[in-house]
Amino acid sequence: METNLKKQLESDSNGLLTYEYIANNIEAIDADLPELINNIITVDRTGQFVVSTARYLNAIDKEKYAAAIDALIKAAINKDRDHVYIGALASSIWGPDYADRAEVLNATDDNFRRIYKRLFPVGL
Repeated sequence: METNLKKQLESDSNGLLTYEYIANNIEAIDADLPELINNIITVDRTGQFVVSTARYLNAIDKEKYAAAIDALIKAAINKDRDHVYIGALASSIWGPDYADRAEVLNATDDNFRRIYKRLFPVGL
């Protein structure tokens, strides 16, 4: 990543610029993706663009971007204290039938369990 672009993205105030860069350059960012993920996690204080990036990468190629998606989901869980954005992750990442499979997902996927516990604190 060139120095000017890196400086511009580091001054990103909320993650939107980084998200847009990822979305607009998806075919050419593989080498820079870890740095871009770290940047969006650092600058996005609410989790809005962290969640959007996780959903976008999942839609593009869930297997290829698995490590980045995992890091983004973990960051979203920590950042979205008001649970405004993480609810969108459930159906986007685990499918529209996630509620029907909640017991199994809770037992097998730590990220799902953490999100589900925040969204439905009473439990299953």
